[in-house]
Amino acid sequence: MGIKNFFNKNPAQKVFDAVDKNFQKNGDDSVGIKIPNSEKNSSTKKVEEKKISAEKVSEKKSETLADENTFIPEDPKFSLDDIILSNAVKAQILDVATYAENSEKVFETWGFKTTHKFSKRIGINLYGAPGTGKTMAAHAIAKNLGRKILIVNYADIESKYVGETPKNIRKAFEVAKNTNSILFFDEADAILSKRVTNMTQAVDVSVNQTRSVMLMLMNEFQDFIIFATNFISNFDPAFMRRISMHVKFELPDEDCRKKLWQKYIPKELPNNIDVDEISKKFSGISGSDIANAMLNAAFKAARLNLDELDKNLVFEAVENILESKAANENKKISVTREEVSEEYVKQQVAEGKGEVI
Repeated sequence: MGIKNFFNKNPAQKVFDAVDKNFQKNGDDSVGIKIPNSEKNSSTKKVEEKKISAEKVSEKKSETLADENTFIPEDPKFSLDDIILSNAVKAQILDVATYAENSEKVFETWGFKTTHKFSKRIGINLYGAPGTGKTMAAHAIAKNLGRKILIVNYADIESKYVGETPKNIRKAFEVAKNTNSILFFDEADAILSKRVTNMTQAVDVSVNQTRSVMLMLMNEFQDFIIFATNFISNFDPAFMRRISMHVKFELPDEDCRKKLWQKYIPKELPNNIDVDEISKKFSGISGSDIANAMLNAAFKAARLNLDELDKNLVFEAVENILESKAANENKKISVTREEVSEEYVKQQVAEGKGEVI
């Protein structure tokens, strides 16, 4: 190309030819324009920062969507007939379960609507040892009232994002109200625990904020709220005052244990278990312990290829549970242990000791 031809081209054509020439020389993918490494690194860094930011937004949106699907009311699984409790505890549960049918009489006929204007809500706290029927009682109350139950665990509302946990609590209350469901907070001590007085970290402020929101929502909510806990001593006094009734669930006495053993021994099961004997022999066990002992003993009998469940296998299962509970509580207990071997059980059956019933 001559100098004359070059100057006769328009400016745009001159730039295009220069870029094209540079591209042919360098083989660069940047359309012939050589970008300095520092600018490339800066550009790449910005792209990566935008990508990370987008991922965080997407993650938070996913968690929010999960929260919306977390609070789903369900049909109660148990009725009052399904739970075995002492007469005193069952009477308290019945007081709550018949609240709806008696509220008109109490508030309207007897005039409590004027003296207790903001008491149409009722909070009930079921507390006591694990495995004593607290969760079953919550379901039974909801079933007796003919309503669904909305179960809320701390894991459902706790969030790693600051300020999100109070929002999740609000959402639970909203869903319960909109669906006319009984609101049930299981393991409530995690939510109603004492507020932090000496705040030293941001998390302390967040915890107190969550507690304050919970108090406000409880004050405004004019309906049923049920709480269940193994650790009532952890409750903040402010929450204790706002809960109308506290029902203590204790380990079953001998009469209740007898009913529980009868409940958890299937009618189809060949066995030589004396319900009166085993009810007297073992105290300090819950309904959940009895259910687990029966199942554990049954699986051992099946493994030993036995045709029936020998009571000694059940004794062994109960003793294992008692020892594990004692270890958990760092206590020492004395149990009379008799190891039950396959040979021993087969010999007992062959000799006809403990006739199968």
